[in-house]
Amino acid sequence: MSDNSVEQPTSKPKGLLKSSLLVGVMTMLSRVLGLARDIVIANYFGAKAEADAFFVAFKIPNFLRRLFAEGAFSQAFVPVLSEYKTKRSFAEVQLLIASTVGTLATILMLTTIVGVLLAPWLVMLFAPGFHDMPEKMALAGELLRLTFPYLLLISLTAFAGSVLNSFGRFAVPAFTPVLLNITLIGCAIFLSPYLDVPVMALAWGVVIAGIVQLVFQLPFLANIHCLPGPRWGAKHEGVKRIMKLMLPALFGVSVSQINLLLDTVLASFLVSGSVSWLYYSDRLSELPLGIFGIAIATVILPSLSHKHAADSTDAFAKTLDWAVRMVLLIGLPSAVALFILAEPLLATLFHHGQMTDNDVYMASLSLRAYASGLLAFMLIKVLAPGYYARQDTKTPVGIAIKAMIANMVFNLILVYPLKHTGLALATSLSAFFNAGLLFWGLYRSQVFQLQPGWFKYLAQLLLANGVMGGLIFYLVAPVEQWLGWSWFDRAVSVAILVGAGVLAYALVLLLVGIRPRQFKH
Repeated sequence: MSDNSVEQPTSKPKGLLKSSLLVGVMTMLSRVLGLARDIVIANYFGAKAEADAFFVAFKIPNFLRRLFAEGAFSQAFVPVLSEYKTKRSFAEVQLLIASTVGTLATILMLTTIVGVLLAPWLVMLFAPGFHDMPEKMALAGELLRLTFPYLLLISLTAFAGSVLNSFGRFAVPAFTPVLLNITLIGCAIFLSPYLDVPVMALAWGVVIAGIVQLVFQLPFLANIHCLPGPRWGAKHEGVKRIMKLMLPALFGVSVSQINLLLDTVLASFLVSGSVSWLYYSDRLSELPLGIFGIAIATVILPSLSHKHAADSTDAFAKTLDWAVRMVLLIGLPSAVALFILAEPLLATLFHHGQMTDNDVYMASLSLRAYASGLLAFMLIKVLAPGYYARQDTKTPVGIAIKAMIANMVFNLILVYPLKHTGLALATSLSAFFNAGLLFWGLYRSQVFQLQPGWFKYLAQLLLANGVMGGLIFYLVAPVEQWLGWSWFDRAVSVAILVGAGVLAYALVLLLVGIRPRQFKH
């Protein structure tokens, strides 16, 4: 691991736009298969108590994964790794990787053991409404015992992905989630018929997928001489800095996930199906967020970290400005389309088997609420790296705490009159509050400097989105027709609506002077 004769592999010289497109394509493949996975789950399990139990059992390790892995850990680790790459020898980079993974794995193993032992109590904590439904509570506990080791496996997978991203190997980490979706689909179809409790097949699928994803990335780490021989490194200078940065980042980067978990807690008190309605609507809103928002954020964090290490303040500001413009270019039309096409999309993707007409209607209400906040969710993804790349994790802590408090207040105000829809709307409102504070902090400190042409750019986008939204609204058929159509008719109609919307949006942008070369960076 520490062989001084091994030269540091160079990062592949791709532009941010090209890298973002590469990550976006791979992520789109994953998200499409993720939708296929959710279609299969909806077909086999619908929005019944068993599905609610699995979604809670899967959400808990997933939430912790975002703290230990893509969330707080990644935002703390990548800037330190970038600094080591820029200013130190490759032997020191290798030692940092080995020490970090050894420390992380030890902490995760202990956390996993505790999580498995305390599974029933964790379910009670995260879904207290299940207490009055002992069978649902017991099933969720059993499912969580199986799914909790996924935390260890997927966090180490995300660690490997952070290393690969830092060396410009973006495609492999972006493709890896495909393996989770393939595994879950296979277990739902081929394993569930042979189990006394069919939904347990999904829990087994989660564990198997965690192993497959981790093993898949190891050869690519070895190829860049960064396959870690784990070692305990709590006293390593770089690890100590990562841990110091990570603690406040636990709040800063994962506030949206904490908000979603708060939704789950309150939804567990509502009628059966509420957790599932929120899950299906959240999954659809996550599609553009994952394909574009997270793709841009994945690419700009190493770039911003490198620019900060090299003291390139002007380039840093231009990169942030480019990222926000890209988010608006993609996020606005995605939000408009999701809001208008909520029922058609849900009916096309999930209205099969156990998924009823009422389930589609109820999920569409929360989907519209999530769509209202989609732009804010995406902005958080690209604004937060502006802090973490500069190794500033303290400022987002105050912002995150304020946003969490705002979310809880909105939840309590909206859950009674609007039920599960109120929970989704509260999440969107608190996301705008979070994004606004992140933007203001960067703008006030002149880290984010608006580049020329912003007002014209906003006017062009608003016009294009108005035309696109009006066209889709005019063309879409009544909901009752969608529910009565066959799957093929729905799929063809969605393809026509989406195609018409994309074409109209692109044509208006071209007519008002927007050109692809403007976004090369």
